[in-house]
Amino acid sequence: MALTGTPAADRAKILAEALPYIRRFHGKTIVIKYGGNAMTEDRLKKSFAHDVVLLKLVGMNPVVVHGGGPQIDELLKQLGKKGEFIQGMRVTDAATMDVVEMVLGGQVNKEIVNLINQHGGRAVGLTGKDGGLIRARKMLVRGAGDSDELIDIGQVGEVESIDPEIVHRLHTHDFIPVIAPLGVGKKGETYNINADLVAGKVAEILRAEKLIVLTNTPGVLDKNGNLLTGLTARKVDELFADGTLSGGMLPKISSALDAVRNGVNTCHIIDGRVEHALLLEVLTDEGVGTLIRRR
Repeated sequence: MALTGTPAADRAKILAEALPYIRRFHGKTIVIKYGGNAMTEDRLKKSFAHDVVLLKLVGMNPVVVHGGGPQIDELLKQLGKKGEFIQGMRVTDAATMDVVEMVLGGQVNKEIVNLINQHGGRAVGLTGKDGGLIRARKMLVRGAGDSDELIDIGQVGEVESIDPEIVHRLHTHDFIPVIAPLGVGKKGETYNINADLVAGKVAEILRAEKLIVLTNTPGVLDKNGNLLTGLTARKVDELFADGTLSGGMLPKISSALDAVRNGVNTCHIIDGRVEHALLLEVLTDEGVGTLIRRR
Protein backbone atom coordinates (compact mmCIF):
# COMPACT_ATOMS: atom_id res chain seq x y z
CA MET A 1 0.00 0.00 0.00
CA ALA A 2 1.38 3.43 -0.94
CA LEU A 3 1.74 5.74 2.07
CA THR A 4 2.72 8.91 0.18
CA GLY A 5 0.33 11.74 1.03
CA THR A 6 -1.42 9.81 3.81
CA PRO A 7 -1.70 11.02 7.41
CA ALA A 8 0.90 8.42 8.38
CA ALA A 9 3.36 9.79 5.82
CA ASP A 10 2.71 13.34 7.02
CA ARG A 11 3.45 12.30 10.60
CA ALA A 12 6.67 10.59 9.52
CA LYS A 13 7.73 13.75 7.68
CA ILE A 14 7.11 15.84 10.80
CA LEU A 15 9.13 13.45 12.95
CA ALA A 16 11.99 13.48 10.43
CA GLU A 17 11.92 17.29 10.41
CA ALA A 18 12.26 17.30 14.20
CA LEU A 19 15.37 15.10 14.27
CA PRO A 20 18.04 17.74 13.52
CA TYR A 21 16.56 20.03 16.17
CA ILE A 22 16.52 17.24 18.73
CA ARG A 23 20.18 16.57 17.95
CA ARG A 24 21.09 20.26 18.00
CA PHE A 25 19.41 21.06 21.32
CA HIS A 26 20.12 17.78 23.15
CA GLY A 27 21.48 18.58 26.60
CA LYS A 28 20.73 22.30 26.21
CA THR A 29 18.69 24.36 28.66
CA ILE A 30 15.50 26.02 27.43
CA VAL A 31 13.84 28.52 29.77
CA ILE A 32 10.11 28.95 29.17
CA LYS A 33 8.08 31.88 30.50
CA TYR A 34 4.57 30.46 30.87
CA GLY A 35 1.66 32.88 31.00
CA GLY A 36 -1.40 34.30 29.26
CA ASN A 37 -4.21 32.15 27.84
CA ALA A 38 -1.94 29.11 27.86
CA MET A 39 -2.34 29.14 31.65
CA THR A 40 -6.11 29.53 31.75
CA GLU A 41 -7.61 27.37 28.96
CA ASP A 42 -7.74 23.63 29.64
CA ARG A 43 -6.76 22.50 26.13
CA LEU A 44 -3.78 24.87 26.12
CA LYS A 45 -2.68 23.84 29.60
CA LYS A 46 -2.66 20.20 28.53
CA SER A 47 -0.75 20.89 25.30
CA PHE A 48 1.82 22.96 27.24
CA ALA A 49 2.41 20.18 29.77
CA HIS A 50 2.69 17.64 26.94
CA ASP A 51 5.24 19.80 25.11
CA VAL A 52 7.41 20.35 28.19
CA VAL A 53 7.50 16.62 28.95
CA LEU A 54 8.37 15.77 25.35
CA LEU A 55 11.24 18.26 25.31
CA LYS A 56 12.59 16.64 28.47
CA LEU A 57 12.22 13.11 27.11
CA VAL A 58 14.19 13.92 23.93
CA GLY A 59 17.10 15.19 26.00
CA MET A 60 16.57 18.90 26.54
CA ASN A 61 16.44 20.63 29.93
CA PRO A 62 13.29 22.76 30.16
CA VAL A 63 12.91 25.23 33.03
CA VAL A 64 9.47 26.78 33.51
CA VAL A 65 9.05 30.26 35.01
CA HIS A 66 5.39 31.16 35.37
CA GLY A 67 3.25 34.20 35.93
CA GLY A 68 -0.28 34.27 37.30
CA GLY A 69 -1.74 37.70 36.61
CA PRO A 70 -5.31 36.61 35.78
CA GLN A 71 -5.47 34.36 38.84
CA ILE A 72 -4.14 37.15 41.08
CA ASP A 73 -6.65 39.62 39.65
CA GLU A 74 -9.50 37.18 40.20
CA LEU A 75 -8.67 36.66 43.88
CA LEU A 76 -8.12 40.40 44.41
CA LYS A 77 -11.57 41.01 42.87
CA GLN A 78 -13.13 38.48 45.25
CA LEU A 79 -11.51 40.40 48.12
CA GLY A 80 -12.82 43.74 46.86
CA LYS A 81 -9.44 45.01 45.58
CA LYS A 82 -8.51 46.14 42.09
CA GLY A 83 -5.13 45.46 40.50
CA GLU A 84 -3.11 48.54 39.56
CA PHE A 85 -0.14 48.68 37.18
CA ILE A 86 2.57 51.27 36.53
CA GLN A 87 4.95 50.77 33.58
CA GLY A 88 3.69 47.17 33.26
CA MET A 89 4.49 46.38 36.92
CA ARG A 90 1.85 45.41 39.49
CA VAL A 91 1.57 47.81 42.42
CA THR A 92 1.98 45.50 45.44
CA ASP A 93 1.04 46.70 48.92
CA ALA A 94 1.21 44.31 51.90
CA ALA A 95 -2.31 42.95 51.39
CA THR A 96 -1.71 42.42 47.66
CA MET A 97 1.61 40.70 48.46
CA ASP A 98 -0.23 38.14 50.58
CA VAL A 99 -2.51 37.38 47.62
CA VAL A 100 0.40 37.24 45.15
CA GLU A 101 2.35 34.82 47.33
CA MET A 102 -0.71 32.62 47.90
CA VAL A 103 -1.56 32.45 44.19
CA LEU A 104 1.94 32.17 42.69
CA GLY A 105 3.65 30.01 45.31
CA GLY A 106 0.62 27.88 46.05
CA GLN A 107 -2.26 27.62 43.60
CA VAL A 108 -0.61 28.25 40.22
CA ASN A 109 2.76 26.62 40.90
CA LYS A 110 1.21 23.42 42.22
CA GLU A 111 -1.25 23.22 39.34
CA ILE A 112 1.55 23.43 36.77
CA VAL A 113 3.62 20.82 38.62
CA ASN A 114 0.62 18.51 38.77
CA LEU A 115 -0.15 18.96 35.06
CA ILE A 116 3.40 18.14 34.00
CA ASN A 117 3.50 15.11 36.29
CA GLN A 118 0.16 13.87 34.94
CA HIS A 119 1.66 13.93 31.44
CA GLY A 120 4.62 11.77 32.44
CA GLY A 121 7.14 14.35 33.63
CA ARG A 122 8.86 14.78 36.99
CA ALA A 123 8.28 18.40 37.92
CA VAL A 124 9.32 20.12 41.15
CA GLY A 125 7.80 23.43 42.21
CA LEU A 126 9.96 26.24 43.61
CA THR A 127 9.65 29.88 44.51
CA GLY A 128 12.61 32.20 44.43
CA LYS A 129 12.61 31.96 48.24
CA ASP A 130 13.43 28.23 48.21
CA GLY A 131 17.09 27.54 48.83
CA GLY A 132 17.87 31.22 48.37
CA LEU A 133 17.24 30.78 44.64
CA ILE A 134 16.40 34.44 43.91
CA ARG A 135 17.82 37.32 45.94
CA ALA A 136 15.93 40.53 45.31
CA ARG A 137 15.90 44.23 46.11
CA LYS A 138 13.14 46.82 45.94
CA MET A 139 12.33 48.15 42.49
CA LEU A 140 11.49 51.80 41.86
CA VAL A 141 9.94 52.65 38.48
CA ARG A 142 10.26 55.87 36.52
CA GLY A 143 7.24 58.06 35.91
CA ALA A 144 5.68 58.40 32.49
CA GLY A 145 7.28 60.37 29.67
CA ASP A 146 10.52 62.20 30.35
CA SER A 147 9.93 62.37 34.09
CA ASP A 148 12.89 61.52 36.34
CA GLU A 149 10.54 60.80 39.23
CA LEU A 150 11.04 57.38 40.84
CA ILE A 151 7.85 55.75 42.08
CA ASP A 152 7.65 53.27 44.97
CA ILE A 153 5.17 50.57 43.96
CA GLY A 154 5.39 48.53 47.16
CA GLN A 155 6.82 45.03 47.56
CA VAL A 156 7.91 44.80 43.94
CA GLY A 157 11.45 43.61 43.43
CA GLU A 158 14.13 43.26 40.84
CA VAL A 159 16.58 40.38 40.68
CA GLU A 160 19.81 41.00 42.56
CA SER A 161 21.26 37.50 42.11
CA ILE A 162 20.25 33.94 41.25
CA ASP A 163 21.86 30.80 42.67
CA PRO A 164 21.64 28.16 39.92
CA GLU A 165 22.77 25.26 42.14
CA ILE A 166 19.29 23.99 42.99
CA VAL A 167 18.26 24.03 39.31
CA HIS A 168 21.44 22.18 38.28
CA ARG A 169 20.77 19.52 40.92
CA LEU A 170 17.21 19.03 39.69
CA HIS A 171 18.42 18.68 36.09
CA THR A 172 21.01 16.12 37.15
CA HIS A 173 18.21 13.93 38.51
CA ASP A 174 15.92 14.50 35.49
CA PHE A 175 13.45 16.77 37.26
CA ILE A 176 11.75 19.74 35.58
CA PRO A 177 11.99 22.92 37.70
CA VAL A 178 8.85 25.08 37.85
CA ILE A 179 9.67 28.49 39.35
CA ALA A 180 7.29 31.07 40.82
CA PRO A 181 8.66 34.63 40.50
CA LEU A 182 9.02 35.51 44.18
CA GLY A 183 12.31 36.73 45.63
CA VAL A 184 13.71 37.29 49.09
CA GLY A 185 15.42 40.45 50.34
CA LYS A 186 18.37 40.85 52.69
CA LYS A 187 16.07 41.08 55.72
CA GLY A 188 13.94 38.13 54.65
CA GLU A 189 11.21 40.26 53.09
CA THR A 190 9.26 38.80 50.16
CA TYR A 191 9.22 40.55 46.79
CA ASN A 192 6.87 40.14 43.86
CA ILE A 193 9.01 40.10 40.70
CA ASN A 194 7.72 40.34 37.15
CA ALA A 195 7.86 36.81 35.69
CA ASP A 196 9.30 38.01 32.37
CA LEU A 197 12.24 39.57 34.19
CA VAL A 198 12.82 36.44 36.27
CA ALA A 199 12.70 34.22 33.17
CA GLY A 200 15.27 36.40 31.44
CA LYS A 201 17.65 36.40 34.41
CA VAL A 202 17.26 32.64 34.92
CA ALA A 203 18.08 32.12 31.24
CA GLU A 204 21.19 34.29 31.58
CA ILE A 205 22.49 32.56 34.71
CA LEU A 206 21.87 29.07 33.28
CA ARG A 207 23.47 30.05 29.95
CA ALA A 208 20.33 28.81 28.25
CA GLU A 209 20.21 28.01 24.56
CA LYS A 210 16.78 29.63 24.27
CA LEU A 211 14.41 31.83 26.20
CA ILE A 212 10.82 31.27 25.05
CA VAL A 213 8.09 33.67 26.20
CA LEU A 214 4.45 32.64 25.75
CA THR A 215 2.10 35.59 25.22
CA ASN A 216 -1.44 36.40 24.13
CA THR A 217 -0.32 37.88 20.81
CA PRO A 218 1.30 36.36 17.70
CA GLY A 219 4.56 37.99 18.82
CA VAL A 220 5.96 41.51 18.57
CA LEU A 221 3.77 43.62 16.30
CA ASP A 222 4.53 46.87 14.50
CA LYS A 223 2.21 49.88 14.63
CA ASN A 224 0.10 48.40 11.83
CA GLY A 225 -0.34 45.08 13.60
CA ASN A 226 2.15 43.17 11.44
CA LEU A 227 4.32 40.48 13.02
CA LEU A 228 7.99 41.38 13.38
CA THR A 229 10.66 38.70 13.56
CA GLY A 230 14.39 38.31 13.11
CA LEU A 231 14.90 41.32 15.39
CA THR A 232 18.37 42.38 16.49
CA ALA A 233 19.20 44.27 19.67
CA ARG A 234 19.65 47.45 17.61
CA LYS A 235 16.22 47.09 15.98
CA VAL A 236 14.56 46.50 19.35
CA ASP A 237 16.16 49.72 20.65
CA GLU A 238 14.61 51.56 17.69
CA LEU A 239 11.18 50.09 18.49
CA PHE A 240 11.49 51.34 22.07
CA ALA A 241 12.50 54.79 20.85
CA ASP A 242 9.59 55.24 18.41
CA GLY A 243 6.96 53.98 20.89
CA THR A 244 6.11 50.75 19.06
CA LEU A 245 6.78 48.80 22.26
CA SER A 246 4.72 49.77 25.31
CA GLY A 247 2.63 48.49 28.21
CA GLY A 248 2.84 44.82 29.13
CA MET A 249 5.21 44.14 26.24
CA LEU A 250 7.92 46.32 27.82
CA PRO A 251 9.15 43.86 30.48
CA LYS A 252 8.97 40.99 27.98
CA ILE A 253 11.13 42.72 25.42
CA SER A 254 13.47 44.20 28.03
CA SER A 255 14.17 40.80 29.56
CA ALA A 256 14.59 39.23 26.12
CA LEU A 257 17.03 41.93 25.09
CA ASP A 258 19.08 41.60 28.28
CA ALA A 259 19.14 37.82 27.89
CA VAL A 260 20.50 37.79 24.34
CA ARG A 261 23.04 40.49 25.23
CA ASN A 262 24.25 38.39 28.14
CA GLY A 263 24.83 35.00 26.56
CA VAL A 264 21.45 33.46 25.71
CA ASN A 265 21.58 32.39 22.07
CA THR A 266 18.06 33.40 21.02
CA CYS A 267 14.78 34.57 22.49
CA HIS A 268 11.40 33.70 21.01
CA ILE A 269 8.18 35.54 21.84
CA ILE A 270 5.41 33.22 20.71
CA ASP A 271 1.62 32.92 20.73
CA GLY A 272 0.57 30.80 23.69
CA ARG A 273 -2.97 30.59 22.26
CA VAL A 274 -1.71 28.15 19.62
CA GLU A 275 -1.80 24.50 20.68
CA HIS A 276 1.69 22.94 20.92
CA ALA A 277 3.31 26.32 20.25
CA LEU A 278 6.43 25.14 22.10
CA LEU A 279 6.95 22.17 19.81
CA LEU A 280 6.28 24.27 16.72
CA GLU A 281 8.97 26.71 17.83
CA VAL A 282 11.64 24.27 18.98
CA LEU A 283 11.21 21.28 16.66
CA THR A 284 10.02 22.57 13.27
CA ASP A 285 11.54 24.51 10.38
CA GLU A 286 8.93 27.27 10.44
CA GLY A 287 8.88 28.29 14.09
CA VAL A 288 6.26 30.73 15.34
CA GLY A 289 6.27 34.25 16.73
CA THR A 290 9.13 36.74 17.01
CA LEU A 291 12.80 35.78 17.07
CA ILE A 292 15.23 38.12 18.83
CA ARG A 293 18.96 37.61 18.45
CA ARG A 294 22.08 39.45 19.53
CA ARG A 295 23.07 40.78 16.13
